[in-house]
Amino acid sequence: MNEQVAPRFDLEIAQQGTRISNALNLLRNQQYPPDAKKGLRKFQIAEVADFIGVTQSHLRQLHAEGKGPEVETVSGRRYYTANQMLELREFLEANKKSDKRTYVPHRRPGEALQVLSVVNFKGGSGKTTTAVHLSQYLALTGHRVLVIDLDPQASLTSVFGIQPELDDTVSLYESLRFDDERRPLADIIQKTNIPGLDIVPANLVLQEYEYDVPLAIAGKTGQEGRLFHTRIRNAVKEVEDDYDLVIMDCPPQLGYLTITALMASTGIIVTIHPEMLDIMSMSQFLMMLGGIMTTVADAGAEIGIKWFRYLVTRFEPTDIPQAQMVGFMQSLFAQNMLNNHVLKSTAISDASIKKQSLYEVERGEIVRATYDRAMESLNAANGEIAKLVHKTWGRL
Repeated sequence: MNEQVAPRFDLEIAQQGTRISNALNLLRNQQYPPDAKKGLRKFQIAEVADFIGVTQSHLRQLHAEGKGPEVETVSGRRYYTANQMLELREFLEANKKSDKRTYVPHRRPGEALQVLSVVNFKGGSGKTTTAVHLSQYLALTGHRVLVIDLDPQASLTSVFGIQPELDDTVSLYESLRFDDERRPLADIIQKTNIPGLDIVPANLVLQEYEYDVPLAIAGKTGQEGRLFHTRIRNAVKEVEDDYDLVIMDCPPQLGYLTITALMASTGIIVTIHPEMLDIMSMSQFLMMLGGIMTTVADAGAEIGIKWFRYLVTRFEPTDIPQAQMVGFMQSLFAQNMLNNHVLKSTAISDASIKKQSLYEVERGEIVRATYDRAMESLNAANGEIAKLVHKTWGRL
């Protein structure tokens, strides 16, 4: 009697992972040919006015007077590159009439680097989408931003046109490791397609940090292991003069990576999808997080968090149960809720299919009403977070 050989699902799983990776690389090469860099669209005058904080008529007047950068005009419409927006900011800053107005919102002497962590225990809460759009919004509004992908799945990294398993990508792990091969953070940072926005990519090797920390605590140099929570803070200090903000996309789990990120943070954004199961999961996450941070703080660790906020994502205002959940959250901790919610939108979903954010998509590629509605909600939420940062700096 012939014995049946049990299928090797381990091999099949690995093979399917390789097939998906190769298919994604094929799609990427169709969108971005080999050795090409991810590009960025140009921005219309209405968008530029909103990002900079001036009126469209003021920009038209500058153009008529031949001031500011020379921009492209198509069918009577002016289009600015992201670099030209920066040039325009510098021109306006140099020629402003009021010291209270700021067109280049870089950190001033005495203003600390702001490190914001985007967290949630549950996948699907819009955490990575939030980190991508927030980091891009802050860069487009004139800030110098470093975004760090802390999720070994590297979803944020892929949005920026990087495929870790094929691009020989190194991650933050190289600056966190406990051996002699630790590298300075500056060696790992990469430029993105948006001026003023750099990235520290992720890869699967990041997961090694979860195993390294307990080994370091139990090892001969246990003191270094017990201070694991300072490693991101120390790594970021090496480059803090180059940035105004750091945005970290944390993994959807409460491991050593997340704890280390939060202990380096000055602000925390908890993304929450307004469904009962998601809120139940968040309550467990918060209880565990609070307990762990209390333990670390009681051991003498410094907690630099100035604020934390809940950001409602993928919100459908016409969904009555969702609206009830938002009301439930506001009744419990209104002071920690962001006033603006990010709406669920096919515009954001359609953009992600092309590995793009909504800021990268041409307005004409999506139904305009849908695009405008999604963009308005993103800008409102991101703008509210930017104001929190400026308030921490003492500007508001």
